[in-house]
Amino acid sequence: MKNQSFYTQLSKDQKYVLNCCFFVFAVNGLYAMILGSLLPLISMEYGLSNTVSGGLISAHQVGNLISGFIAGVLPLYLGRKKSIIFLCSFVVMGFLIMILTGNPVLLILGFLFTGLSRGSISNFNNTMVNEVSNSSPAALNVLHSIFAVGALTSPFLVIVSTNISGELGWKIAASVIIVLAIISMLLFSRMKIDNTGKKIEKKKKSYEFLKNRSFCISAGIMFFYLCAEATINGWMVKYFIDSNIMTIEYAQMLASLLWLVILAGRLTCAFWGDKVSKKVLLLTTSCGTAAFYLLLLSTHNLKIITIAIMGLGFSMAGIYPTTISTVGDIIKEYPMAMGVLLMLGGIGAIIMPIITGALSDAFGILAGMGAIVGAIVLMIICVVLSVTRKKEHVNCFEKL
Repeated sequence: MKNQSFYTQLSKDQKYVLNCCFFVFAVNGLYAMILGSLLPLISMEYGLSNTVSGGLISAHQVGNLISGFIAGVLPLYLGRKKSIIFLCSFVVMGFLIMILTGNPVLLILGFLFTGLSRGSISNFNNTMVNEVSNSSPAALNVLHSIFAVGALTSPFLVIVSTNISGELGWKIAASVIIVLAIISMLLFSRMKIDNTGKKIEKKKKSYEFLKNRSFCISAGIMFFYLCAEATINGWMVKYFIDSNIMTIEYAQMLASLLWLVILAGRLTCAFWGDKVSKKVLLLTTSCGTAAFYLLLLSTHNLKIITIAIMGLGFSMAGIYPTTISTVGDIIKEYPMAMGVLLMLGGIGAIIMPIITGALSDAFGILAGMGAIVGAIVLMIICVVLSVTRKKEHVNCFEKL
């Protein structure tokens, strides 16, 4: 199957599966990224502390993390279609909880539910598109581009909703997502797919890769990068509003701009990935992330902040995929390696938002956002270790 014509060579049922996955992934991107835009509005509505607000973002990341385990086991009992419909229903419950109650414990549960659905849908859609398109890179690139389109749209949904109903407009935005999630469940129910995936050939199912120094350093990069990424996405709008730097509408626009630039950056890195050394790419992007983030925190000038957001998004874009590619051979050899790498990174995405919230309550929002600088600096240290390491395999625990 040629990448350029993968779609035209599919059967009617396969096209339906592909189109369904594309639509649902756009919805997935929409509600995954709207949480950062909704956070300041939910916090004001229910009078939440910054610590609780940070806990909500962390709860979403917890759900996203554990979804990998649930999405892998549940199909063995319910089949793939029933499993994804069931897991998709959690986003409906999550946003209903946000609309109906300000109880912190229930809100944390609601945010956890949205993360559970987000991760499950991501796992399912990537698997299905890969199977249906016969591993077409074009199909997978389209899928992830559509996620970015959904992410770009989320701030505009909040802006339109708040213009309609003021401070309560966020509930309209949440209701729209509930409707889109129900439509997604109906679309999933009409898919004609096998209940079990393709059998995968047996590979090494050990954890020997944990003795590999390269893998451990890359895991460190992922951990600190996702510390920064999750917190910036979750807290950026709230930081701008709480600091009285700009209006909520402008802050929402910058959130959309960040994702637009991340998309452009990933396309650029994909184009230059084979032409530029991975070491140079990692070092440049990580240092660029530090420089533009410091610029962002150092000023209240809207023009400079806008430039900083563009530079930050463009710099952040290539770190995640480039880091994974540096340990590509290990991932191919050890199927467990990818799961462990993402799990360790996911832990970073869980703990940093709540640390930022706690520091914001104790010392102010700037102190909370400033803590992200520490994560970025530690990421750069890991990158330097990666680019200066020797080629031979070394037990990463030998010298601890």
